[in-house]
Parts: sequence; structure tokens; C-alpha cells
Amino acid sequence: MSSVIEQSVQARMVASAPRMETLPATLQYDRRDPFAVRMAFPAPATLEGTEVSWEFSRELLATGIEGPAGVGDVRIRPFGYDRTVLEFHAAEGIAMVHVRTTELRRFLRRAEELVPSGQEHRFLDLDRSLTDLLGGAC
Repeated sequence: MSSVIEQSVQARMVASAPRMETLPATLQYDRRDPFAVRMAFPAPATLEGTEVSWEFSRELLATGIEGPAGVGDVRIRPFGYDRTVLEFHAAEGIAMVHVRTTELRRFLRRAEELVPSGQEHRFLDLDRSLTDLLGGAC
């Protein structure tokens, strides 16, 4: 069984213009980093012209599709019947995208099959983490 889940989703960028632009994004979950979820936007979809990736907790995503969650750089909340808003806060500004809630739930189910909630600690590689923390000095 693979230790990484990747799922393409269609995100709709919320802008001041009445029409929302659809852009591709990829959700990723790696059981070697069992608490984290990554959402990447390809280079053509970003102002900088380089891929942009955000990392946040799986718990934040699961909580945010049910009700408002997050107070930091990533905030998530339901929007209407079938969408979830993800807000990404950076020094350059705030990017807001809508994603279909069903896509996020499917991604979370797949992550749950790989690493059940509450069992994340069983998948941590503490030796590797300590070596990384100490700059390879172990």
C-alpha cells in the first residue's frame, strides 16, 4: 500500500470580479507526516508563476468542513450547501478558494483509511525527526 495519497481537486478562486476562476489544485497526505495535509497550486495558477504549497493539519480540514476553524495562516469554513472555503493568509495578501465539500470528504476518508484519526503517533519516525531537528548530527 502506498504511503502517499494525492487527489486533484478543482478550486474556484474568489476574487472581487463576479466570475470565479477555476484552477487545479492537488491535495496530498503522506503517512510519514501523519498530522499534515498539503494543498498545492501549480505555477500557472499563481501570481508568482511558481508552484505554491500550503501545509496545515488534517484535523483543521476535518473541522473546517463542519464549521469555521483556524485562526492562523489557514482558515477553513463551510460555504453554502456543497462548498468549503479555504483562506490562505500571507504577507502578500489573502487567497480564498472554494472547493466542493464532497471532494474534501473523499480525500479525508482516504487519509483515514491510511492512518486512522487518533493513531497518527504510530506512524511518526522520531529518529528521523530528531536527526532533522539536530541537522543530521545524530
